[in-house]
Amino acid sequence: MSANDDSPRIEPDRIEGAPHPRETPRLIGQGAAERDFLDAFNTDRLHHAWMITGPRGVGKATLAWSIARFLLATPAPGDDDGGLFGDAPPPPDTLGIPADHPVARRLMAGSDPGLYLVRRGGAGSTESERDKAFAEGRFSKDIRIPEIRGLSRFIHLSATDGGRRVVIVDAADQMNTQAANALLKMLEEPPARTTLLLVTHQPSRLLPTIRSRCRMLRLSPLSPDDMAHALSQANIDLGENGDAATLAALSGGSVGEAVRLINLGGVAMYRELVSIAGTMPRLDRARALKLAEAAATRGAEERFDLLLGLTDLFLARLARAGALGPPEPEAVPGEADLLARLSPGPLQGRAWADCAQEIGARARHGRAVNLDPASLVLDTVFRIQQTAAG
Repeated sequence: MSANDDSPRIEPDRIEGAPHPRETPRLIGQGAAERDFLDAFNTDRLHHAWMITGPRGVGKATLAWSIARFLLATPAPGDDDGGLFGDAPPPPDTLGIPADHPVARRLMAGSDPGLYLVRRGGAGSTESERDKAFAEGRFSKDIRIPEIRGLSRFIHLSATDGGRRVVIVDAADQMNTQAANALLKMLEEPPARTTLLLVTHQPSRLLPTIRSRCRMLRLSPLSPDDMAHALSQANIDLGENGDAATLAALSGGSVGEAVRLINLGGVAMYRELVSIAGTMPRLDRARALKLAEAAATRGAEERFDLLLGLTDLFLARLARAGALGPPEPEAVPGEADLLARLSPGPLQGRAWADCAQEIGARARHGRAVNLDPASLVLDTVFRIQQTAAG
């Protein structure tokens, strides 16, 4: 799957099977956000806090690390006048910094004194317990006060060589209440020459007072072409997982979700789901049972979650097909014809939308009461069959 044979260390902000965002040399598909930040920098309107939002896996953390490299390596407008015999350099038009730049090398090594990274720490109640758990890859469920205390110490230190300091919070919506309130105090009294970058998947989970003190950078899902470039840059081998267009359709334009699909065989899973639906309104029960059993095997919790997500995606595409026609491109071969047959008009599209809502509620209830995964999958398939027959 991945061309990186070396086992990367486990980190709470690393997607399994993909490089860490600090290791990603180039941001792909988010030119608008990059231009917005550069415009603020070049016109000396650099805000002290930026909230980087968008779906999971579209490059938010990569943008944060790109901005951090740029700020720590680039003089502020007016700071570099070209010296005694030179002209001032032109305003930068890219966040890119050469890989051999001292700042880039220090950030890769995690040794630049101008950067502080806030992320989930190790599980445990004491510092020694947390350090041991972090080294073993056992992380807390949220960002807690100890992580913010470390940030407070960093903020109150003098900047090295009078330079900038950058703080990355990844992800800000993982902060518990105490941590969020502590961060808010820093946003209310921002230190000089310090930029805070808050990566967030769900801005609504943050305190309104935090959101109001940040300038927003919104990232969008990647196109199939950008998805292909991003996967290539990450040395991701697609193998039997189709092409970038397929992964873009199934992942919602998220590179992170595309990597998850590759890791868990999600394309083959969706292909089988579409194939089983193709036998409806009559149902190939043997294949449905096999799909259910695969989701119920020991240690298959992630595959089970993925199957539920792909089922929800399939139903959404059915509902959309009834209203607007089959979405393009089709995710797997034969999908467009199937969507057109099962959802030929608005009436059927509404029926599939209602089916999706009911199945979602039943799935949530089934998970809450620890219903057998195989039974839950079969119940879902039978409910889809009922809608197809109707």
